[in-house]
Amino acid sequence: MENFSPISVLVRNEPGVLSRVSGLFARRGFNIYSLAVGETDDPKVSRISVVVAGEPPIIDQVVKQLRRLVSVIKVSDLTGRPRVERGLLLIKVNAPHDKRGELMQLAQIFRARVDHVDNQCLILEVTGNREKLEAFIDILRPHGIQEMARTGQIAMARSQGPMADYWNDVAAGYDPDQDGTYNISRAAERLAQEIEEQD
Repeated sequence: MENFSPISVLVRNEPGVLSRVSGLFARRGFNIYSLAVGETDDPKVSRISVVVAGEPPIIDQVVKQLRRLVSVIKVSDLTGRPRVERGLLLIKVNAPHDKRGELMQLAQIFRARVDHVDNQCLILEVTGNREKLEAFIDILRPHGIQEMARTGQIAMARSQGPMADYWNDVAAGYDPDQDGTYNISRAAERLAQEIEEQD
């Protein structure tokens, strides 16, 4: 099984920065699984979110080399860290009338949105981490996928403060790709107890 590593790179918003960053991965022989770029709250700074497959020592070397590039402000390897990770998938699937109800149920389970319906197909939109999107594709494959498009994954580290455990628990309780048996009231009770202990 491949180890996927999400890497967040803050860069100055200048021409040629993206090609220098992606070129470094190419020189190391890495296949970029996903790539997303966008401005941050500061229009002079962009965040490049890259997901690559590789062993930890090699990823560490790449992170060190990224930090040396001109125009790179900060590099964060988010592998194994608590994080929010999202990608967007648009998927067009065969939808004959006798299968439409089943497809709508699957969409509901994955919290997908129906963007288009006609006599032959549905276009569904779903967001989530890589595992969730792959699971959605796999479950729709037997129905006949006509076309699909997806964005690169974006990721942000979760906070490390007193709320961190609470938000991790909330994610576990509400994400369909994690254990759905989680009791959210238990997380709220634990958070209240931690706040009391700090006072």
